[in-house]
Amino acid sequence: MHRRIELEREMKAVWNGEVVAESNNTVVVDGNHYFPADSIKSEYYLESRRTSVCGWKGTANYYSLNVNGQSNADAAWYYAEPKDAAKQIRGHIAFWKGVTVQP
Repeated sequence: MHRRIELEREMKAVWNGEVVAESNNTVVVDGNHYFPADSIKSEYYLESRRTSVCGWKGTANYYSLNVNGQSNADAAWYYAEPKDAAKQIRGHIAFWKGVTVQP
């Protein structure tokens, strides 16, 4: 069983000194905060060709970040068509590769 927790406190995703996403409505699945798509600062995001597959969530797509002249390839991911077990993260984006998620 995979745990899902909804938090109602302000969370920020920060990379290279800039807030790249901010929301008080993240969903936590397997220890990752998933931010609603409308909470990201889209000027920092570039579509990536990378995909990966999770057995219970489905196929993940990625974004690379470009902040203050620095790039972080494939640092954010989302499930455009998650499996039913992960439907709560449809339209949400999570981070890794040095992106700090903090209150």
